Amino acid sequence: MLETLKYLIGSTGVSGFGSKSTAEEATETCPDLRSITAIITGATSGIGAETARVLAKRGARLVLPARNLKAAEEAKARIVSEFPESEIIVMALDLSSLTSVRNFVSELESLNLPVNILINNAGKFAHEHAISEDGIEMTFATNYLGHFLLTKLLLNTMMKTAKQTGVPGRIVNVSSSIHGWFSGDMIRYIGQISRSKSQYDATRAYALSKLANVLHTKELAQRLKQVDANVTVNCVHPGIVRTRLTREREGLITDLVFFLASKLLKTIPQAAATTCYVAAHPRLLNISGKYFADCNEAWTSKLGSNSNESAKLWAASEIMVSKHAKAVFDPLSAFDYHHM
Repeated sequence: MLETLKYLIGSTGVSGFGSKSTAEEATETCPDLRSITAIITGATSGIGAETARVLAKRGARLVLPARNLKAAEEAKARIVSEFPESEIIVMALDLSSLTSVRNFVSELESLNLPVNILINNAGKFAHEHAISEDGIEMTFATNYLGHFLLTKLLLNTMMKTAKQTGVPGRIVNVSSSIHGWFSGDMIRYIGQISRSKSQYDATRAYALSKLANVLHTKELAQRLKQVDANVTVNCVHPGIVRTRLTREREGLITDLVFFLASKLLKTIPQAAATTCYVAAHPRLLNISGKYFADCNEAWTSKLGSNSNESAKLWAASEIMVSKHAKAVFDPLSAFDYHHM
């Protein structure tokens, strides 16, 4: 109850920011980002577009990977019209396709760009059951697995950039408090919904993908620490805002729910605040493996803080993104999770 009250009145936490803070406010005291290159997925609209706009305002060079190149060019044009000095590169990327992820990274490497910040922001809520070209349920494939491979393939460039510049790299995984809605066996459920739609529940599948983002952050932070990489990874809950993610299902009930929840909804500038804060604020230097909401450190669900679960998911993910995986992937037969 106290947390809800704090949220509603926008009281600030130890960071000096709270639920009512905007992305511009959260980055006001950040150093100039003109020497920084940031990759932001899902930056064509909503929270991602505002994240891109604010980082461009602070001087960062942006790489905007997108499935819809026209929408990405329009997002770029909007930013350039406001900040004419901005350097923005639009590139093709479909996160639901592992081949597309590999092609994007190949193309990026050919440009010889440094990579300081990676913001894994793109999200999908698939109301209808669908399977990716790699045989994975579509929400999980887009929200988590594509980002898992993207991060894995960019790590060497990020570590190299950090070593050459002395500026620590930062990875930000955009999750959601909805990650706490998932309970049960993650690997078994992704196997079930990747094989058939009989077990598919859109909200549970979305919660699973967001829990996977949290566990990815936890496990990756440990691995980066072990190799003494000058790169951190943190996870954020942006807050609930009406974006394109919710627009697939319009109607009286949806509108009524949003009307009733309007006092809890954030504006897009407020929703982008935590991502921008975690990506750029000097206060977070060397902070890794944490979960943030309203620009302050917060608690994950019990499952989200389980080291065994994060290790198990990582092992399963490595198999899922393997080039030798079957055309139609079955996590249950390809991954002997009983022996983990």
